[in-house]
Amino acid sequence: MDPEQQTVPLPKPSADYFSWDYRLQLIGLGFGFYAGIFLLSHLLSVALSRTYSSLIAKEKVFWNLAATRAVFGIQSTAAGLRALTEEDSALTRDRVMGQEDWSWFNVLTATGFFVFENVALHTSSVVFRSFDLPLATHHFFALSGFASAVIWDSSGHFLSMVTLLLEMSTPFTCISWMLLKAGWAHTLFWRANQWVMIHLFHCRMVLTYYMWWVSLTHWGELSTHVALPTLLIFFIGLVLLTFIINPVWTHKKTMQLLNPVDWNFGDKPVLLNGAPVGQAAVPVKPHTS
Repeated sequence: MDPEQQTVPLPKPSADYFSWDYRLQLIGLGFGFYAGIFLLSHLLSVALSRTYSSLIAKEKVFWNLAATRAVFGIQSTAAGLRALTEEDSALTRDRVMGQEDWSWFNVLTATGFFVFENVALHTSSVVFRSFDLPLATHHFFALSGFASAVIWDSSGHFLSMVTLLLEMSTPFTCISWMLLKAGWAHTLFWRANQWVMIHLFHCRMVLTYYMWWVSLTHWGELSTHVALPTLLIFFIGLVLLTFIINPVWTHKKTMQLLNPVDWNFGDKPVLLNGAPVGQAAVPVKPHTS
């Protein structure tokens, strides 16, 4: 932290955010809002999408989760960009201890979203008798990281908000998968969306390098002021993101551009005008969903 910044007191968040009743209300709001988005996606898709009606039950759950994650991705992108671009905020002035009302709101509602994600994932695993270990690991660290920021509440929110910015790819991932299931995988629009998504996955990798740089250049303050459980969760998650999750996902999305397959469901061939690739396609337009 610069000497000039130390002479100017940092703005303090509202006392409401240190009340557990208020915190639980906002966590519940996040859970309820995104559960509502999941339900709304189902209702709209039943009414408007022929593609949705043709999916098996497990794919319908994934479809609605993809839509829910896309909405959360919009919230997360806005929060992350604000943290990076707002020069006079407490988060920018003190990247280790800075907090503001808006960052607390995003931490708490994001915690609610990650609770919803974990409930949906494990419920789906039980119902469909399947288990995705990499995805479960990813969701575990996401929930643990934000829950630790709530429990050990003296830590700053800068890195938490930058972590949320990693969700910037989710709206485009949602569009990619839905259009792929609708038979649009060989259209210019799908390919353009795929290019943007691949670019954002590369941006995710750059963002993790930036998070390493911030962490290492502020290591003295982090080791002094941030609780050990929070540090362990953060750095284990950052290692997984940097060396496994981001490279694997970026590779898969790139290969999907060259060979459109649904690798979320066992590399199933995509539909082309209603027929799997390699079979005679019916000369009709792709599904409009």
